[in-house]
Amino acid sequence: MKAKKAAASSKIDIGISEKDRVAIAAGLSGLLADSFTLYLMTHNFHWNVTGPMFNSLHTMFMAQYTEQWNALDIIAERIRALGVKAPGSYAEYEKLTTIPPVKGEPKAMEMVALLVAAQEATARTARGLLELADKANDQPTMDLLTQRLDLHEKTAWMLRVLLEE
Repeated sequence: MKAKKAAASSKIDIGISEKDRVAIAAGLSGLLADSFTLYLMTHNFHWNVTGPMFNSLHTMFMAQYTEQWNALDIIAERIRALGVKAPGSYAEYEKLTTIPPVKGEPKAMEMVALLVAAQEATARTARGLLELADKANDQPTMDLLTQRLDLHEKTAWMLRVLLEE
């Protein structure tokens, strides 16, 4: 009897249907994969950037990967709050990410261009989930997505201006 009671009390009843929770969590899993891929790319570039802009890019990349690292937990915890297991392996992220792997050893400005593309890809992933979260009346996910969009679009802009002549 106690086991049945515990199972019944663990049912999720937050005002979002199971179908919508699973679909939103799937979208957030893609965002988590893009975010982790972006984090790893940015940290790699922080370690390996060279050239005349070394100091400014090294510092900028550190600020970006630190912010990205902190976002991973927020995204994963939202997935868990929706009752779904958050992906957490390279293999899962590789399947879910929209960001292509970096090939070779890019030069500093190539790194910047790759980061612009990765920031924009992550923004597109977040934006693609807005309609579903809105239809499901999922304000916490909407808030998370809006914050991520603002950050990725602003970061892409700040990187993009470095590529201008």
